[in-house]
Amino acid sequence: MARHIHLSGICGTAMASLAGLLRLEGHRITGSDKAAYPPMSDLLRRLGIPVAEPYAEANLEPRPDLVVIGNALSRGNPEVERVLDERIPFTSVAALLREEFLKGRESLVVAGTHGKTTTTAMLAWIYQVAAREKPELEPSFLIGGVAENFGSSFQLRPTPAFIVEGDEYDTAFFDKGPKFLHYFPGGLILTHVEFDHADIYADLEAVKTAFKRLVNLVPRRGLIVAYDGNANVTECVERALSRVERYGLSEGADWRIRNLRYETDSAGPWMRWEIWRQGAVWGEPEMRLAGEHNALNATAAAALAAGQGIGKEAICAALASFKSVKRRLEVRARIGGVTVIEDFAHHPTAIRETLRTLRALYPRARLWVILEPRSNTLRRKVLAGELVESLLLADCVALAGVYQQERIPEAERLQPEEVVSALNAAGAESELHADADAIVDAVAPRLASGDVVAILSNGGFGGIYEKLPARLRERFGESAGRGGERGA
Repeated sequence: MARHIHLSGICGTAMASLAGLLRLEGHRITGSDKAAYPPMSDLLRRLGIPVAEPYAEANLEPRPDLVVIGNALSRGNPEVERVLDERIPFTSVAALLREEFLKGRESLVVAGTHGKTTTTAMLAWIYQVAAREKPELEPSFLIGGVAENFGSSFQLRPTPAFIVEGDEYDTAFFDKGPKFLHYFPGGLILTHVEFDHADIYADLEAVKTAFKRLVNLVPRRGLIVAYDGNANVTECVERALSRVERYGLSEGADWRIRNLRYETDSAGPWMRWEIWRQGAVWGEPEMRLAGEHNALNATAAAALAAGQGIGKEAICAALASFKSVKRRLEVRARIGGVTVIEDFAHHPTAIRETLRTLRALYPRARLWVILEPRSNTLRRKVLAGELVESLLLADCVALAGVYQQERIPEAERLQPEEVVSALNAAGAESELHADADAIVDAVAPRLASGDVVAILSNGGFGGIYEKLPARLRERFGESAGRGGERGA
């Protein structure tokens, strides 16, 4: 039966994807958010789903049958208060996803501190390619980003497999457990386990406890594919009652990566590597992506797909045609010999892997990093030392002021001045600016042909992804080109 479902916080990646799935089921969908920005605002516009800005009690007129409350909302939000005052039925993203879509299907969950969005997209594409020969394999999925092979972050099919990104962040203000505990995986990929989400987890032990609980939900018949290069992952899976297969670079890995190499041709960079199993080469996949972390992500997806009965040929064909996810090493422009790249950076380890990849792809370039400390972890000082170490891989760093710094307790706040001071002392030319506009004013005149600029944020960052290329076009002239292609 079709219902009117309102999503409060609809521009979050999971929320927008859920909105699309619900729309496919025939429900009437409305939504609201504090502010809408791409890529999810673009997705919702294409779906014809109206987004009200900002939050307001009037957004719940006419009264919906159900309200989905995003995990960024808390008591005091006008929509939350009206829902509670009037006893409008409400739920969370994770709970509704399970009730509406996962029941009766085989849930394949990709979890971990890093790499889960890209790995989920890879696994979904492997299933999609395999479905060319076996239509029953065509997957439903929900991904925390727009998968470029699909042009979407969701898909719904009447088939058994539902592939879902498993987020360890809390579910809602009324459900402080991790989202992924709602998904009851039949198969699980576990990429990394590190301290993150400092706003909800007290320490690394609390993070590990959450992942151990997820592992404990996998049935005995299930398969866990776990990274072997992280001691925290090992601790989380060591008591699993299901089958566990490890992937990584070590000699003891069940799915071992060897002989990783990069090449570049007229279409851009690509990489090839060997996957070894039981002392022999299982396959030699290639991808139009770069970075050791992407080879690891692809190998994990290959291992879980193979464990579900998908053949090597389909797996390698899918990886060879895999495009990526929006906002992951996405080339936004090439203007006057300057390459501008966007990446969804939320943690010092992710920043480090992004910069390592860019160093490999552009070994002779001067590498600029423009960073907005926006995630709940980066806005806090708890990983400030690790952040400095990661940023030292750049030649020049422009750091923005901490996003909504006033919302972080003073004793916990990242001090960006200290980060810049530490970077300069270590030899990385660094500076602090108030916002995106100030960064564009300071950086654009100093960029030269051959430079690579990595813009790192997990949010809209004041529109800098468009503002910096626009300023470069003014400087170099329209004939310098608009870019926007995939190149890293």
